[in-house]
Amino acid sequence: MEVVNQFVVSPCVSVCEVDERDICVGCLRTLDEIARWGVMSHEERMHVMTELLPLREAGDVT
Repeated sequence: MEVVNQFVVSPCVSVCEVDERDICVGCLRTLDEIARWGVMSHEERMHVMTELLPLREAGDVT
């Protein structure tokens, strides 16, 4: 059985400031996502990284 690295690096870029929607202007995560990052499952982190952050960057999701 192949072991896959399930470590997802935080998208934090050390620009910790939230906008009026409570989304960090540096990493585009919500305050809840930032607070929960350490206890999120691999799947949850991948969802944030591959689905939510690109949509927020494009302005499609709050």
